[in-house]
Amino acid sequence: MYINRFFGFCLIGALLAGCATTSNKTDTSHDWSAEYGTYTTGEPNVMQYGTYIADDNGTHKIAVMLPTSGSRAGIGKQIRTSIETAILQSGQKNLSVDFYDTSENITDTINTALSSNPEVIIGPLFANDARILRESKPENIPVLSFTSDATAVGNGVMTMNLMPTNGVESIVREMQSDGAGKFIIIAPNTESGRLMAGTAKNAASIYDLTLSGIFYYTEKDSESIKNTIISASMHNARTAAHTRARQVLSDILINERLTAIEKSNLNYQLEKISKTDTLGNVPYDAILFLGNGDDTQSLVSFLRYYNVSARDAKLYGTTMWDGSDVAYDFTMSGAKFATLPQTNENFVNLYEQMSGNKPNRLASIGYDAANMAIGMIYSDKSNAAYLLDPSGYMGTDGLFRLKPTGESERALCIVELDGSGTPRVVKSASTNFMTPLYNIEQRHITPADAMELQSDGIDPDDYVKLPERLQNKYRSKTIGANHTYTPTIQKSEIIAILPEDDSEPIDTAEYTPIKLEPISRTYIDSVEIEE
Repeated sequence: MYINRFFGFCLIGALLAGCATTSNKTDTSHDWSAEYGTYTTGEPNVMQYGTYIADDNGTHKIAVMLPTSGSRAGIGKQIRTSIETAILQSGQKNLSVDFYDTSENITDTINTALSSNPEVIIGPLFANDARILRESKPENIPVLSFTSDATAVGNGVMTMNLMPTNGVESIVREMQSDGAGKFIIIAPNTESGRLMAGTAKNAASIYDLTLSGIFYYTEKDSESIKNTIISASMHNARTAAHTRARQVLSDILINERLTAIEKSNLNYQLEKISKTDTLGNVPYDAILFLGNGDDTQSLVSFLRYYNVSARDAKLYGTTMWDGSDVAYDFTMSGAKFATLPQTNENFVNLYEQMSGNKPNRLASIGYDAANMAIGMIYSDKSNAAYLLDPSGYMGTDGLFRLKPTGESERALCIVELDGSGTPRVVKSASTNFMTPLYNIEQRHITPADAMELQSDGIDPDDYVKLPERLQNKYRSKTIGANHTYTPTIQKSEIIAILPEDDSEPIDTAEYTPIKLEPISRTYIDSVEIEE
């Protein structure tokens, strides 16, 4: 598909006919938020390609900036195919589209693209490129980029991509609907992971959920994932509590005079406790994973190994799970995540005809970007009025709208895993913006620091029933308690109540603990766990 050559022929024909190469529509506004407050929100606009204007002798120009060589060429070419599809499908005869490769010197590429005087720019893909373009271009030229970084947009640079905050807020809202009380966050130790954790922390306050801990791991690092889960599962405290309970039961059976009923009862308790190697429940009922599907599967596998199952805490994720193998994992059945609605089948079929492959999400977003650019050019509205219509547009991936800040909002659905490979939709995406979908803007979010697990600890005495006459003699301490809170009095410091020291020996002359045999550890999900 030689689209550059095709559009070049169109341009030559226009020049030979003595046509001007500028748009018939003037848009001198440099303030992208000036008109926004005067708009009303109604039903979304249906994406249109615009209407050919017979008396318009001008040639309209679109510049597209994508990586079409180098290591990211595959992504760039997929988006290019979708843009070419939209341009050709529109049938506009006085439209010139030029593609610029951003894989080399980005500054030179931007200067070359701007020298062609485009009415609108589609791309670039990456945040740093978008920042450079934002500082280089005239403010009145709109840019439909693909970055999801809120710090890279603004001043006419908008993003067509999904903002991570949309997915996080959507799934936290679903957690509230499910009746979750306390939850923890497990996220990759990256700039994006910390930003998403900050969003979830903010959303917890909005939706009245209690955040009990924030844990970070190194992506694709099995040892880091394992250590993260040891902390998040409260494994050491639960193991110590289990050991203490077994020790008490064993010591009483060996050292005390017992009735037959007492001995039978204590033996039953010891046998039951000995079937596992931890005692007590985790202090939360939901876990929010902010990493990709592969890392999440590893995290969940370690959680099961350290005795935290889906019955103990329900699992939730974000759009990072979209398209991953978690959809086929039966052990994660019942987990929910937020995702974009199913891509429009007409576009999928059209893209397959053009490329021979199925489109990914960036390809469908690129298709919407091209249609937005065409619609803007041929609309009788100002550029800002068209692009920033608060009613939004119904695109290939459902409802979306652009905002004066450059951020986007996309309506998401909630799906539930059942191991079939096709997650089941349990909450459909919204079809309009008349009721606001989101309360959080990404540009206002501060990345979150790690947060130790907040817990009342494990008291072994709560899990064993001793003869009343022996309870004081064999009394245990609470293990693993940790609370960090802001006092109600007007003080600036944070008061921390540290865990009790469970290493202190029990000072009772009659109590001499016996050594217990360790519980054997095995394999899980083909991953050997080394202690």
